[in-house]
Amino acid sequence: MKKLLIAFFMTFPVLAMAAGGGFPLDKAPINLEDNESLKRGARAFANYCLSCHSAEYMRYNRIGRDIGMTDVEVAQELIFTRDKKGEKTKVGELMKVAMTEDYSKEAFGTKIPGLTVIARARGADWLYTYLRTFYLDDSRPTGMNNMAFPDVGMPHVLWELQGLQKANFKTEMGEDGNEKHIFENMEIVKPGKMNVEEYDVFVADLVNFMVYMGEPMQLERKSLGIKVLIFLFFFAIIAYLLKKEYWKDVH
Repeated sequence: MKKLLIAFFMTFPVLAMAAGGGFPLDKAPINLEDNESLKRGARAFANYCLSCHSAEYMRYNRIGRDIGMTDVEVAQELIFTRDKKGEKTKVGELMKVAMTEDYSKEAFGTKIPGLTVIARARGADWLYTYLRTFYLDDSRPTGMNNMAFPDVGMPHVLWELQGLQKANFKTEMGEDGNEKHIFENMEIVKPGKMNVEEYDVFVADLVNFMVYMGEPMQLERKSLGIKVLIFLFFFAIIAYLLKKEYWKDVH
């Protein structure tokens, strides 16, 4: 036990440094009770993400049922893929993409990850920051880099909406005597279809949907949890009174 404690306290500073490093994340305005935001996010996901990234653990009709869309609306607004026979994907099917793993490796050098649980893996704040901090970088194959994910391989598929921006840095001398580039701000160099505020709302809706998709039962789970705690509270009172009644004659 003594050796384990020593190992833990030797490792703890390293873990703390790893957890505290990286680009500071912006707070994502998540509200899973806002169905209109979830609908906008679902449309954004279907239009801009689902062409490459699957959500193969979700079914279209499950999403429609949860966020208040009819099967007709789901078919018209979220489904754009067809099967090998050329027939349109059914609303009861999983959210898969036509891109094969072999093609993704040939085109992008790696398998394209699914996004069903990306919000649980990365966190909503990371996604919200990531989708808003692409910037021009001529040294990268795509011409873009990202503050939250340095040297990212994914192109900025939302650039037409956000526009093109460059990252401004200032140079400071570090304690080790080497120059360090400190991020200051982003500067739009080519406006997109949306202004900054509109794009932030668009990304917030998209991230909101991905958080829902990562755990569709989240609201129900929390609601059930509150009911269970209330039950346990009153049951504890009844159990205490019952215990007093059973033991009242015992001295």
